[in-house]
Amino acid sequence: MTRNHRDGYHIFACNGILFNHESPRRGETFVTRKITRGIARILAGKDQYLSLGNLDARRDWGFSPEYVECMWRILQQPKPDDFVIGTGEAHSVKEFVEDAFAYAGLDTGKNMRTDPRYLRPTEVDVLIADARKAGRDLGWKPSVTFRDLVRIMVDADMRAEGLEAIGEGDRILEKKMPGRWWKGD
Repeated sequence: MTRNHRDGYHIFACNGILFNHESPRRGETFVTRKITRGIARILAGKDQYLSLGNLDARRDWGFSPEYVECMWRILQQPKPDDFVIGTGEAHSVKEFVEDAFAYAGLDTGKNMRTDPRYLRPTEVDVLIADARKAGRDLGWKPSVTFRDLVRIMVDADMRAEGLEAIGEGDRILEKKMPGRWWKGD
């Protein structure tokens, strides 16, 4: 529709096709937040384990504030166009779980379970972005890595649960995005 209106009415309209963009503000039912919130609840003694479905699904997860910057860059172009926004790398839910649990000092064998109730009947195995055009035309490249993202989100959910954050996520934000207003929340 955007292209049709752009071409038909000669208006400045762009498409940004954003792959999974995550942050501590992501809804609690999305798997990344479910994992990091679950970890915080386990650490706080409120839950004993985290239950998840398909651990093999692979996603292209990036940091939301960087995607917003890319959207702004799309809108600064002299001519409207369409862009895919993502990191270009995919990681499994299992990788996210393992990295987050290790960061928090938890044992997946003790504190995580798979539950068939959480399996999706139409799961897409792999979603990965081809964001080369955004890199080439907009000079955009994400700086927050998968590992960084996990730490940022675990720290924020620990803090939200009233725990002292480990702090590596906060240090990553200060280093890679100095002077920004958030504090991992």
